[in-house]
Amino acid sequence: MAWAEWEQLKADAADRGGDTQMRLNKAEPGGSGAKKGDLAVNQTHLSDVRDEASKLNNRLWKEARVAVPTSETAAGNLTTQGFELGGALRHVASRWDVQLKSLMDACGHISNHMDFTKYIHQGDDQYVRSRVSSITTLDQAFDDDNAPKGEKNKADN
Repeated sequence: MAWAEWEQLKADAADRGGDTQMRLNKAEPGGSGAKKGDLAVNQTHLSDVRDEASKLNNRLWKEARVAVPTSETAAGNLTTQGFELGGALRHVASRWDVQLKSLMDACGHISNHMDFTKYIHQGDDQYVRSRVSSITTLDQAFDDDNAPKGEKNKADN
C-alpha cells in the first residue's frame, strides 16, 4: 500500500466519524457486531466457581458419605438376623458411594478446569495486548514525520 493510499483511508475514516472511526489500538464494547460477553473472562468469577466447587467437594466427603458406613453396618446387622432387606440396603449403600464419588470427581474437575481456564485466558490476554501494541506501533510508523522523503512530498501536494 502506498503512503498516499494509507493517508486517504485514514481521511475517509475520519470523515465518516461516529462509531465508524478507525480504531486500531483497542476494542470497544458496543461496536459493530460486538455482543456483551465477547472475549470477556472475569478472573473473580472463575475463582468463585472454583472455590464453590472445592467447598462442595469437601462438604460431600464430610456430610454425604456419613450415610455409607452406617448403612453398611445396618445392612450387615439385617443380613445376620436373616432379613433379605440387608442385601438390598448393602446394594443401595454401594450405589450411593459410587454416585457420591462420581459427583465429587465432577466437582474436582470443575475446580481444576477453572484453574486451567484462568491460566489459558491470562495467556490470551497477553497475546491480544501484544498484538494491539504492535498495531499502535505500526500506525505510528505511518505518521507524516516518518514518511520517506519522496512519499512525504507527494502527500503534501
